[in-house]
Amino acid sequence: MIASACAMTFAVLMPNVAPAHEARAGAVTIEHPYAVPTPPGARTGGMYFRRLKNGGADLDRLTAASTPIARTIEFHRMQMDGDVMRMRAQPTIDLPPGKELEVRHGGTLHLMLLDLKQPLKDGDRFPVTLTFERGGRQEVMVWVQRPRAAATAPEHDAHKH
Repeated sequence: MIASACAMTFAVLMPNVAPAHEARAGAVTIEHPYAVPTPPGARTGGMYFRRLKNGGADLDRLTAASTPIARTIEFHRMQMDGDVMRMRAQPTIDLPPGKELEVRHGGTLHLMLLDLKQPLKDGDRFPVTLTFERGGRQEVMVWVQRPRAAATAPEHDAHKH
């Protein structure tokens, strides 16, 4: 009964948040947005998706993201520069028509949460508003969790950004 009351309160207070852990913004499907826990005192964190899929016939772009738990969100790409892996901010994340894009922990793309108001703890949830060039705005609920491949993927050192 308490769980039902909490769920109903959440639904009333957060009416624009997609109820499932998959959402749509125009032709783009946003699947399982998640973030990884951060150490105490961390000011940055990484956010990811199981997949972003553009089911449309035209290119779409993720152009902006915002959340009340961080000052700003940037899009970052990891790339090799000689023998050194470097992270570079980029203005958008392009979503080619008919393609799926993985934005996963340990991969080349991620969203960087800058100036976090509190550490991200395993099990937490927080809203993020995503803005797509064609698909418009969509608010999603991000789950904080340890990635399944955490034992094999390189750790994202959140406090070095």
